[in-house]
Amino acid sequence: MERKFGDRSKWKRILKRKYAQSFIDTKEFKGYITLLNTIKVMKPLWVNYGEKSVCIVHDGYMWLQQFPLEKNHSVTTMFDANGEIVQWYIDICYKNSIENNVPYLDDLYLDIVLLPNGEVIVKDADELDEAFSNGLIDKSLYDLAWEELNHLKALITNNHFELIKLSKTHKNILIDKLN
Repeated sequence: MERKFGDRSKWKRILKRKYAQSFIDTKEFKGYITLLNTIKVMKPLWVNYGEKSVCIVHDGYMWLQQFPLEKNHSVTTMFDANGEIVQWYIDICYKNSIENNVPYLDDLYLDIVLLPNGEVIVKDADELDEAFSNGLIDKSLYDLAWEELNHLKALITNNHFELIKLSKTHKNILIDKLN
């Protein structure tokens, strides 16, 4: 499993950045939130979803990441330089925690992309299958990943996935803390 940190400190594409994080404990959310402002990047990052091409990193973009404690997912909301949401990227994970005061997730390969138009895209099922086949994860983690993905897809379909609704609120909590 890959450990992904909220500060993305090893990401060489970002030449100049600002970063903030906080711990939140409310009725709606308990966990860590981080905000990365990519002030200057080496080059934009585009991803393709079928016929669609989406820019997810460019100068002035912001990535809000939500690490809910005791959950098996983390959500990255990607905002363009105008503050518009480009996509939500949901990592299915073994756990969210903190190390050296930086939140992280232990990635379980499967991902969900949610586009602002409501389109849901499942990604990296082949990576999960390969990790299981190669013994990198056991059957319980394999099953956990699929159960979490199916649960989240149902929440998204029924408009009950609260982290999506909290994206702008959580971004606003951190925007003034960027340094």
